[in-house]
Order: sequence, then structure tokens, then C-alpha cells
Amino acid sequence: MAANINLPRILRVGAGASAELTVTLRELGVNRPLLVTDPFMVQCGYSERILGPLTDAGIEVGVFGDCVPDPTTDSVEAALAVLRDGDFDCVVALGGGSSMDTAKAVAVLALLDGPMRDYKVPYQIDNGLPVIAIPTTAGTGSEATRVAVISDTQTQEKMLCMGLGLMPVAALVDFELTMTMPYRLTADTGIDSLCHALEAYVSRKANPFTDSIALTAMKTIAQNIRTACAEPDNRGAREAMMLAATQGGIAFANASVTLIHGMSRPIGALFHVPHGLSNAMLLPEITAWSVEHAAPRYAHCARVMGLADSTDDDARALEKLVNGLRQLNHDLSVPSPGAFGIEEAVWFDSLDVMAEQALASGSPANNPRIPQAADIVELYRRVWAA
Repeated sequence: MAANINLPRILRVGAGASAELTVTLRELGVNRPLLVTDPFMVQCGYSERILGPLTDAGIEVGVFGDCVPDPTTDSVEAALAVLRDGDFDCVVALGGGSSMDTAKAVAVLALLDGPMRDYKVPYQIDNGLPVIAIPTTAGTGSEATRVAVISDTQTQEKMLCMGLGLMPVAALVDFELTMTMPYRLTADTGIDSLCHALEAYVSRKANPFTDSIALTAMKTIAQNIRTACAEPDNRGAREAMMLAATQGGIAFANASVTLIHGMSRPIGALFHVPHGLSNAMLLPEITAWSVEHAAPRYAHCARVMGLADSTDDDARALEKLVNGLRQLNHDLSVPSPGAFGIEEAVWFDSLDVMAEQALASGSPANNPRIPQAADIVELYRRVWAA
């Protein structure tokens, strides 16, 4: 079966790419953008930096600056009201995954009736206003994906939404916007990118196009993530991590994520753990549980990441991969669920609900080893004890 590849129509990558928003809007034939971002981007001046050239060019701009972490249906509705009041013809997303997911949801709901819950997977959302994504974190890869995750305010479910309507038509990938990212955010979004690449490579939907991109991203992240965390002003490491994040997004958008992301969403929804951090908590244990069912692929990942070498057989490479991922979490101070502050009793009382939500996302079905609900419950137990 042929692979189905979807990408942004325009992709600008490198220092200063974010300054090319005006010309990008002209290329797309749109002229009334709504900027969707978060309060920090407004306070630190990034919004003004992005919008200044538009104002100078006589382009009328609206701003919604109240995006929240782990975007909710309430936040999306608030942004949608601003868009409808201003009759805007496109959406510019500035920020991390939360701002980009909010912007995507607003763009598609502008052309749809009813609430976001009506359009979660398995519904395919194929139309929306144009979205121009300007990421400020090196992690989600959302600037190159046809995916958005929105938390239902009523049910607390983290809804997975998919379709071409959620794919940005343009992405301006400027690593200079990541230079102020703090340590924890750098680490968590970096591991999120690593999950994207690793999961895309071992996914049952992997294909030759995504394989090469995923492997390149894995290698780059392994070589640069510790430096980016330890030396936040290191332009080389920041640039490498930003490019790898976009590559990871391209890879998983066209090959799908697997069990890690499937189990991650309920943790975020129920316990408000940032998305990258919940992936990081899961990465070693889920990989250990899965490796034997795609041993050659996981072993190749270990070698590409420099955790194993060419003289190691697959069994030794798999061992080194799992140990290497555990060491990475240790080096980057990834907390356990308990250390994060989740109460043990609440965690264990939620296992069945989390397993149900994980399976409902569809992502676990792409895993090399396909889990049942009981397997997922046991894995959540292991992650707590890790």
C-alpha cells in the first residue's frame, strides 16, 4: 500500500524565519490574520515582534493572547469568538503545542457547526481556515502535523482530532525563538521530539519516507539534547533541536505515534502533567515492553542514537537502548509520577479509566506489540514504580 504523505505547503526553516510572516501571508493570498498565542508570548514581547512588520505593511491583525496549557474546549471557544467577531481569514499560531493546537481547532471550527467533541477521532476534519504556525518550543512538531489534542472541559478527556484541515499551510521554524526556553521545558519538549521520531520508526504505519526523517531526528536529538539543556545559549544545539522537532513532527504525522502517546494523553488530562513530560515518564518502560516485537528496528534506533555500536547484536543493542533511555531521563531529571506530585491512591484508582482512554485514542494499535487494557494497566503500574 502506498504511503500517504502530508506536509505544509510552505516550510521556512532557520534563523529569522519568523520575520517572513508578511511575505508568507501574501503568498497565501490572505490578509486578515488572527494571532493565537499565550500570555507569556505577549508579556515577553514575542507577539509584538511578530506583528510589528504586519502593522508596518498595513495588514489588519487581531490577537487572542489567552491560550492555556493543554488547551481546553472553553479556551478554544473563547478564541473562536474573537475570530468570528473580527471576520479574520486565517490564523497565525505563535507558541508551543498548546497555542498551535488551539489555533488549529479555531481554524476548523470556523467552518464547522457544533462543539469540538463532535469532531474527535475517528472523525476526519478535512477543511479549515489557513493556519500559519510559528513554533517557539523545540518539541511538539505540531507545525507539521494534521493533529490537535484538545481537552474536553466537561469530561476531562484529551480528545485526539485529526485531518487535513488541521495541517498548517505554512510553518516558519525559527530556532532563535527557542533561546529563552527554560531547562525543564527544553528537556521535556526534547524528549517529546525523541518519542515522535522513535514511535514513527517502529510504528506499524512506518514507511520509507518517514523512516529516513525519523532516524535523522533521533540521531540529532541524541547528540544535542543534553547540550541544549546545559547550555541554553548554545545556538548550534538550539538550531539542531528545533530542526529535529520539525522532522519528528513530519515523521509521526505521516506514520503515526504508538503506545507511548496513547498512554500519555490520559496522564495529561487527569493529572495536568505537561505533554512532553508525561511522554518522558513513559518512554523507557513502554520501550522495554515493546522491543522484542520489532527487535531489528529498535536495535537500529540504538545504533543511530549512539547507544549501541555495530559490533553489538540486536539483543545487546536492545538492552543498551532501554538502559540509555533510562539514563537520559535520569540525566535530565525527569520526575516519576509520584515525584511530580500525583497522589498514589488517585493514580491507582484511575488505571482503568486511563487504559480505556489510551485504547480509545487508537495510537496503541500502531505499536509493534499491541496491548490489551490489562497490559496498559500493568504498564501504568510499572511506570509508577520506576
